Amino acid sequence: MATKIIIFGASGHGKVIADLLQSAQQEVVAFLDDHPKQETILGIPVFHTSQFKQIDDFQMLIGVGNNLIRKKLSQKFTLKFALGIHPSTILSPYLKVAEGTVIMAGVIINPNVEVGKHCILNTGCIIEHDCKIEDYVHISPGVSLAGNVSVGEGTHIGIGSSVIQGIKIGKWATIGAGSVIIRDVPDYAVVVGNPGKIIKYHSSDE
Repeated sequence: MATKIIIFGASGHGKVIADLLQSAQQEVVAFLDDHPKQETILGIPVFHTSQFKQIDDFQMLIGVGNNLIRKKLSQKFTLKFALGIHPSTILSPYLKVAEGTVIMAGVIINPNVEVGKHCILNTGCIIEHDCKIEDYVHISPGVSLAGNVSVGEGTHIGIGSSVIQGIKIGKWATIGAGSVIIRDVPDYAVVVGNPGKIIKYHSSDE
């Protein structure tokens, strides 16, 4: 029997996840949202969160791009979390990936990569061998991570960025779009440019 999936988050990112799941022949039964603005998305009904009833046969994916909000939501719901993997991906059989993560169209992941919970590996990103990506990370479209890169919890790597081999990126950091990362990035740092330079720090992940 096919898994029935509920998506929390009735906006753009949730829409992309629904399309991904339909492409993979998985059934999306509903969207949930705290502030729904439409009744259907891609023909799928949208309900207010207050209407949600626990059904153990269903699984969930969180369609929210903000990493911290996604973390908090993952701790709120008790449903089992699904995986979302687009059929056009190229994934090594030696990949390890945890629950709640979505892997978008055109992603390539090479051997011995570990990906944590509730990550977003967005359209066309490339993850080379032996990388480790912690929970709640968002790797944006077109990002390239060379081999042996580690990315800490909650970090967001902006669209089109490149990270050379062996780099360690800390937790809850932000890498600006198009950046080239040639040095390690500390926790909470905001890095932009080519080569990447720290311009400020987030106060914390909270």
